[in-house]
Amino acid sequence: MNVRISEVKNHLGDEVTIGAWLANKRSSGKIAFLELRDGTGFIQGVVLKNEISEENWETAKELTQESSLYVTGSVREDKRAPSGFELTVTDLEIIQMAHDYPITPKEHGVEFLMDHRHLWLRSSRQHAILRIRNEVIKATYDFFNDHGFIKVDPPILTGSSAEGTTDLFHTKYFDRDAYLSQSGQLYMEAAAMAFGKVFSFGPAFRAEKSKTRRHLIEFWMIEPEMAFCDHEENLKVQENYVSYLVQRVLNHCQPELKAIGRDTTRLEKIKAPFPRISYDEAIDFLKKEGFDDIEWGDDFGSPHETAIAEHFDVPVFVTKYPTKVKAFYMKPDPERDDVVLCADLLAPEGYGEIIGGSQRIDDLDLMKKRYEAFHLTDPAYQWYLELRQYGTVPHSGFGLGLERAIAWICGLDHIRETIPFPRLLNRIYP
Repeated sequence: MNVRISEVKNHLGDEVTIGAWLANKRSSGKIAFLELRDGTGFIQGVVLKNEISEENWETAKELTQESSLYVTGSVREDKRAPSGFELTVTDLEIIQMAHDYPITPKEHGVEFLMDHRHLWLRSSRQHAILRIRNEVIKATYDFFNDHGFIKVDPPILTGSSAEGTTDLFHTKYFDRDAYLSQSGQLYMEAAAMAFGKVFSFGPAFRAEKSKTRRHLIEFWMIEPEMAFCDHEENLKVQENYVSYLVQRVLNHCQPELKAIGRDTTRLEKIKAPFPRISYDEAIDFLKKEGFDDIEWGDDFGSPHETAIAEHFDVPVFVTKYPTKVKAFYMKPDPERDDVVLCADLLAPEGYGEIIGGSQRIDDLDLMKKRYEAFHLTDPAYQWYLELRQYGTVPHSGFGLGLERAIAWICGLDHIRETIPFPRLLNRIYP
């Protein structure tokens, strides 16, 4: 009976066959312990010399790290084992004997591991992190589908910048200029005018020459957009969504969280609603904390975000930033036009901004003025202006950076472990 490791719990006492790779091996005299993995989990295979053929015993002794094989044995319960089960091996069939596998149980430098990322993915830690990533993605689809959103896919090749910045990857689109998308937001606004509530999940590209532990060149964004939605309702959707993600990981990924050593008591506190402070209050707080370099009108850097977030045990919204440091499409506060109806959601434990969102400008005349102020004369922006011309409504949205959220949920030191093949400033291999 061929089964996956994740299924052995349903076959207690049965003899099963598992296709697996050898992650590690220990042997002592007349017994060998094989740590086996098959992509769905890890299980220990126990080989007893007196209970198998001489040929199988010699095979078990010769097995090398990452050799592939079929293992047959009987499933038994063992509460000491990470999976709760072990396999008493009765037969071994080698598919390929691996030699000189480069990643051994000893310590390796980060650059070495990144050069061998295609193999490093097989390690128990990386396996756990990417399973948590998968759960966050599944939870994202479930949350938005259950709340009346539909998924819409914005283009990756665009004729303009969503943020009006120059940090873009340029390419030629036949006889004209094009760019790799840095956000699907503008297109999602168009989709919201057709479907009401939409979300996208796709790659984004930022040509920022940044080497911080929070930045990737290529990353994945979840970008919901909602018609007939104001700033306050937008914040509620964000905090409910983030709370849902964390609870899903806690409920479905306990073995993975344990494998990476995550302190889950920090995550158990993550429940909506989240605290909120205004940009004005944040500036006052930072000055009291000794940040003499910050002035009203400045954008926050990583040290500022970290200081604010450390004051709370849960994510915190910083709302109503100055108009001049935010994107052209954000709606001004009706009570003071020097700030906009926006918010950044800062994760605790020093992980910085994981969500940026705002209510969008819905007034045609005001948007025309913003076009002039930001010098958006390119015809590539004409369609976006027309959204305010034909049936404009109040609308809001946000973007969550998947990898930053995963880094925080997992408690990782660097964002590079949150994506299978990270693209960094000086890395595009493998």
